[in-house]
Amino acid sequence: MLFPTPDGMSRRHFMRHMAAAAATVPTMEFIRHVQANAATAKKNQKACILMWMGGGPPTIDIWDLKPGSKNGGEFRPIDTAAKGVQISEHMPKTAAVFDNLSIVRSMSTREADHGRGRYYMHTGYVPNPTVVHPVFGSVIAHEAGGKRKDLEIPGFISIGGGAGSPGYLGQMNAPFVVDSNGRIRNSDTGEITESRMSQRLNMLGVIEKNFIDSKRGDLPQSHKDVYSKAVNLMTSKQMEAFNVDKEDQKTKELYGLGGGGGGMGMGMGANNAFARSLLMARRLVEVGVPFIEVELGGWDLHNNVFNTLKTQRLPVLDAAIGGLVTDLKQRGMINDVTLVWMGEFARTPRINQDVGRDHWAASWSVMIGGGGLKNGQAVGATDADGIACATKTYQPGDIWATVAHAMGIPTNIVHTSKNGRPMKIANGGTPIAELIG
Repeated sequence: MLFPTPDGMSRRHFMRHMAAAAATVPTMEFIRHVQANAATAKKNQKACILMWMGGGPPTIDIWDLKPGSKNGGEFRPIDTAAKGVQISEHMPKTAAVFDNLSIVRSMSTREADHGRGRYYMHTGYVPNPTVVHPVFGSVIAHEAGGKRKDLEIPGFISIGGGAGSPGYLGQMNAPFVVDSNGRIRNSDTGEITESRMSQRLNMLGVIEKNFIDSKRGDLPQSHKDVYSKAVNLMTSKQMEAFNVDKEDQKTKELYGLGGGGGGMGMGMGANNAFARSLLMARRLVEVGVPFIEVELGGWDLHNNVFNTLKTQRLPVLDAAIGGLVTDLKQRGMINDVTLVWMGEFARTPRINQDVGRDHWAASWSVMIGGGGLKNGQAVGATDADGIACATKTYQPGDIWATVAHAMGIPTNIVHTSKNGRPMKIANGGTPIAELIG
């Protein structure tokens, strides 16, 4: 397990507290919603939305096509709104707003294992048995969320995917995990119904008091802090931000959503969980949440890569990204929200015998944009066959340092791990010069 939680408190234990408290608000069907252009929108508060592509997406077929190469595959590149930058023909809506986005095409990371790659890309550090590093969402929650006194909900929200450890930054900076409908599920028994919440919360209070009175070093206070945060969620009107169904139909359609409720399917229309999640992310930014992670899985394409991309992944991805960027622009938020799109690695330039691509970390792309960055460009390049980087290479720490810079977080901050070691945020990465101007 590459994302254990510190101090002996498991993620499952943490999420039970959060689920018990939050589910007392009738299954996340909140009483009122955040108005589309609410005067309380925190446009001056910077945020980051991470679009996590679990499984490792084939960036050679999305952001860095090679039409003249035997590795190029079936897709052709198209022009974008950014002069001289081309992306896949199956991303037309994203292409139309690409003057607000950029690609870093010369990522060269060393981890082509799913677990290790996920850890490295989320933290900026390779896994180390002596220390658990915080995922960068926890870093931002610690550095930005804690300073927002009017923020009543967690500063790190994970929608539709996994979580990650806050490491030495503590459980108050752990991700608050929901599905695309804003529901929190008990990891053992499934969704907790409203009818059982009052009894459970009263019982939990008794258990917590006994636990806190046990005086087990610094663990009881951190445990108490998590419990208090969970209870505070019950009365916060900011929880309305999770209710995407209150958005108007025009906005839903912008993201590729049809009418009606939302499920967990991956197709277009009302059941597009990824689109719902990105729309929810925008709503969470409006109430002041500094970091939201949204996951779209299913990228481990060892076979049938082109048909899967063309008919499943790329239509969903394109509509949602195009909609999010357009929505942020219309609301005057695009310069305050940094967007990051990445997976744990990419996929081989070589197409295998099953018409798929395998794991590849040597030369690949990450998309980054918004945030007041100098967008509309491709930074770095790979060679004609996509096998090697042809320019300066970048590491995950450089991406996160760029995000920190965009959010006004000093990149020279040093935290202290549980064993007393100084730990630089983003592993001492450097903001990408071309992107920060």
